[in-house]
Amino acid sequence: MAGHPAAKTCVACGRRIEWRKKWERDWENVRYCSKGCRKRGVSEVDADLESAITDLLAARGQGTTICPSEAARQVGGDDWRDLMEPARRAARRLVDAGEVQITQAGHVVDPSTAKGPIRIRRTT
Repeated sequence: MAGHPAAKTCVACGRRIEWRKKWERDWENVRYCSKGCRKRGVSEVDADLESAITDLLAARGQGTTICPSEAARQVGGDDWRDLMEPARRAARRLVDAGEVQITQAGHVVDPSTAKGPIRIRRTT
């Protein structure tokens, strides 16, 4: 929107935070998109998932992709399924950092709105 500050990215989930009138006086301090993200924050497991994503991509050739489940399996072992959404959040945070891209059907997609299966690749 014209005249409003640029959108931000939630530090916990990596989704876009759009400016809202209620944040007008405090926009520079807004870091989370929701109370849930504020409560959850970024844990050690989240940092481990980010590291797993970057390590897996570094071990592969340029232009190759990984599934978030690969990072979840590496960090969670047999309990990897519970880490699927945290792995997707880790990928979104890495997109915001400029380290990776999220793709669907070979095309880069907006991580805030991507639904369904995704792949992660290094930025070129």
